[in-house]
Amino acid sequence: MKKNEGHEQTGIKPLIPDRKVGIIGYGAYVPRYRLPGTEVARIWTDGTSGSPVKEKAVAGLDEDVATMSIEAARNALARAGIAANELRAVWVGSESHPYAVKPTGTIVAEAIGAVPSIQAADFQFACKAGTEAIVAAIALVGSNMADYAMGIGMDIAQGRPGDSLEYTASSGGAAYILGPAEKSLAEIEAVYSYVTDTPDFWRRQEQKYPEHGQRFTGEPAYFKHITEAGKALMDALKMKPEDFAYGVFHQPNTKFPQRAGSLLGFKPEQTAVGLLSPVIGNTYAGASIIGLTAILDQAKPGERILLVSYGSGAGSDAFVIKVTEAITERQKLATLTADYIQRRTEIDYATYARYRGKLAMK
Repeated sequence: MKKNEGHEQTGIKPLIPDRKVGIIGYGAYVPRYRLPGTEVARIWTDGTSGSPVKEKAVAGLDEDVATMSIEAARNALARAGIAANELRAVWVGSESHPYAVKPTGTIVAEAIGAVPSIQAADFQFACKAGTEAIVAAIALVGSNMADYAMGIGMDIAQGRPGDSLEYTASSGGAAYILGPAEKSLAEIEAVYSYVTDTPDFWRRQEQKYPEHGQRFTGEPAYFKHITEAGKALMDALKMKPEDFAYGVFHQPNTKFPQRAGSLLGFKPEQTAVGLLSPVIGNTYAGASIIGLTAILDQAKPGERILLVSYGSGAGSDAFVIKVTEAITERQKLATLTADYIQRRTEIDYATYARYRGKLAMK
């Protein structure tokens, strides 16, 4: 990455690769099963509480982070138009990997035909594990060590039964192939990360469900990190909200990303397209990058996008992305995110409890 001079007042140095890098292909995956928020409320509050989302996506009995990552990766390869063995890395970010000791990355790489000349690893940083993998892929390509690398953010998020997280903890995510900017459908112009030790959300080893700091997760956790990362990157590049067609921010619920966009100066219409949390919930590691897939599905050449992820623990990755002429012909080469959302089968709480292993049998 280049040592950018940074903003003259803040001294912020965004990450800009020596070799220009862009998104070659992208793909989402959302399971078909949906649990309405009203169904969670029916079980735990006799229907008296409101729901922060309309419904959430639930992985089926035969789905996990590996299988869903494979589906998203295949969509990304279809849009990229490259063979899987041209990839030199498959990195999977998640907080619900199927194995405690065994990488998800190797499963995905094998299934899509990328082995054996491949880097494979798993990333972990709560809800920004996916963008961590993408930043690493940008660095690998930007350093000329590889032409193509894949970063994935995918989760089967869990919330303790009856906890507020259970309304939104969802399943799904997205995969991105990074490569040379001249072959890309969207160029990554700059990246900036903002990280502190803010313990707003955690899960210890052997603990089934995560703990969270209640309202502390909003401020100073979520809003502080997203606004600082987004503002610092825009300031360093001398950009303003009006320079962007879209802003997409981590989506733990409906209200947080809308407020984050407002704090950064974005208008509601700039953030609306990528706001998927009302209909699929919070996909954790995929929560911001799946929103980006919805935007890329309809973006036009020349438009800029500000993407800011958030991961508890805590940190944010901010990206400035510029759409290229290649976007138009590649959008329909794989399943659109909207198609995954429209493909739905509603389930009740009992079915959800069975699918997600809420009932311990031993």
